[in-house]
Amino acid sequence: MVHFVGAGPGAPDLITLRGAELVRGADIIIYAGSLVNPAILSMAGSDCRIYNSAEMTLEQVLAVMERAPDADIVRLHTGDPCLYGAIREQMDALDRLGIAWDDTPGVSSFCGAAAALGAEFTLPGVSQSVIITRMAGRTPVPEGESLEQLAKHGASMSIFLSAGMLERVQAALLAGAYTEDTPAAIVYKATWPEEKIVRCTVGTLAASGEAAGIRKTAMIVVGGFLSGSYERSKLYDPAFTTGYREGIQP
Repeated sequence: MVHFVGAGPGAPDLITLRGAELVRGADIIIYAGSLVNPAILSMAGSDCRIYNSAEMTLEQVLAVMERAPDADIVRLHTGDPCLYGAIREQMDALDRLGIAWDDTPGVSSFCGAAAALGAEFTLPGVSQSVIITRMAGRTPVPEGESLEQLAKHGASMSIFLSAGMLERVQAALLAGAYTEDTPAAIVYKATWPEEKIVRCTVGTLAASGEAAGIRKTAMIVVGGFLSGSYERSKLYDPAFTTGYREGIQP
């Protein structure tokens, strides 16, 4: 059986308990290259065969799976596999081959970045939506999902796979609802030992990334949620009635 497993954002103790158990019991692990912390691979048994999918094509990955249909195979992706993991094509191919699979979610790097920043994406009175996206590069994005179009919403935004295109990202954000002064941050390798946080504004995004030498493996986060201004949550407001308690009027 093939187990798709989210390795989490980097720190080895941020893989789920289920994911760690599957890694320890795997006969074969196919992992997503340098984006997976080697400490997670060290959980594997001594007789586990390990493949680096960064050096492989989809066909080569599937060939390893097909040659061992009765083995416990862990397909180890970074963060949560449902985001930029290219897992659907693997699952569909396994269905055609008659090989069973399951999916174990992981902690996404956008969550790791928020934790590193001590931030909440959905602050009352600021933003109640999070846009997860990336800048179009060698791989395009669908029409209507350009960063310029999505930036018109002015919502909290987490931008994957774009640290090498910061000038273009900055220009696209400024073409939307964000201003030069909108808070932003670049989080390099969130939760890894070498984590680096660069706080800036949209107007200084490219220059800040260049000064820090960050060109890859980083999350770009943008929005008013990074500022200090927000409204108190209604959920814990003494005057707000919920299904579990009556509000107390002042």
